[in-house]
Amino acid sequence: MSRLQTTDGLSEEQQELIKLVRQFVDEQILPVATELEHKDEYPTEIVEGMKEMGIFGLMIPEEYGGLGESLLTYALCVEEIARGWMSVSGIINTHFIVAYMLLQHGTEEQKQKYLPRMATGEVRGAFSMSEPALGSDVSAIKTKATKGEGENWTINGQKMWLTNGGSSTLVAVLVKTDLGAESVYKNMTTFLVEKEAGFGETAPGVTVPGKIEKMGYKGVDTTELIFDGYQTTTDQILGGEPGKGFYQMMDGVEVGRVNVAARACGLSRRAFELGISYAQQRETFGKKIIDHQAILFRIADMATKVEAAHQMMVKAAKLKDSGKRNDLEAGMAKYLAAEYCADVVEQSFRIHGGYGYSKEYEIERLYREAPMLLIGEGTAEIQKMIIGRSILKDYPLKG
Repeated sequence: MSRLQTTDGLSEEQQELIKLVRQFVDEQILPVATELEHKDEYPTEIVEGMKEMGIFGLMIPEEYGGLGESLLTYALCVEEIARGWMSVSGIINTHFIVAYMLLQHGTEEQKQKYLPRMATGEVRGAFSMSEPALGSDVSAIKTKATKGEGENWTINGQKMWLTNGGSSTLVAVLVKTDLGAESVYKNMTTFLVEKEAGFGETAPGVTVPGKIEKMGYKGVDTTELIFDGYQTTTDQILGGEPGKGFYQMMDGVEVGRVNVAARACGLSRRAFELGISYAQQRETFGKKIIDHQAILFRIADMATKVEAAHQMMVKAAKLKDSGKRNDLEAGMAKYLAAEYCADVVEQSFRIHGGYGYSKEYEIERLYREAPMLLIGEGTAEIQKMIIGRSILKDYPLKG
């Protein structure tokens, strides 16, 4: 077993679960990932396998039919899955965030209604904040819910960049609800929108136009979501009360950033494995390229970055599990892991030389997947803003 990406203090149950996931990745994901990715084909059989393993209910408490595991355990499982194919980890990421938001902020009725079916994967979750014109500026959202008579609401607008937008059946959607609060952030509400899986009109007033074509991160469906007179009620507001949506979403994104960091760790480890393996097989100038100092230095640099990112991700997950805020640590973990992942993948690509540019080699797929992690769940610049503002609170000017 490699000394890289080891985690101290895991129980036997945690170790066995991670071992089981690693075996699933080696046997069921890695052999088919590149072929499915090149076809942009949804990994149906892999998803069914994850359902059977209980992955969709990993962090859902046992009382709601899940496994009741910690964020750390979940992140370590995601790390393994992303090592196999980063898109597969994306399929469970948004599902996990919606389940977490329901658990932390939902009414008991909402938890009973959705969590048991989310634990089995019968209900599949997605969440939606972004819109075509705003990017990371969440305060500028235009999709609006207007209150009608009694407890009725009407939603109109266009959302963007929904991972699992087509395959999901429950979407947590952040919208404007202008009810007179002084802060723009208190005029936002999260609605739970039920729809059918698929594309086109998936519910009355809800349209999923189709998959957005991407350079990488294929297989998983990324979509728009259009509301045109969609009718809903107060019962479908997360927590049952308007005006709390922004804070609910930020709580979800916080754990989502740990998840993205874990995905970056898994992807970078796979790139490292491919690089060090190829370097011990390829010969130039009469010797294995690993025996050239320039390549050995690359391997050393890659290994250090793989290890550092993993340990920072673990720290952020443990902190959240302890019940403390981890916005600083999650931001640091996501920023560092994504940046290091991009670098490790590129170095592995360079080690492969011309063959790295060929679709016959797995590193070509990883080279197109890594950039998504630089922008998903907030860009590097957004992470730096979060980190900088948090650090300032710890270092106020004295005197």
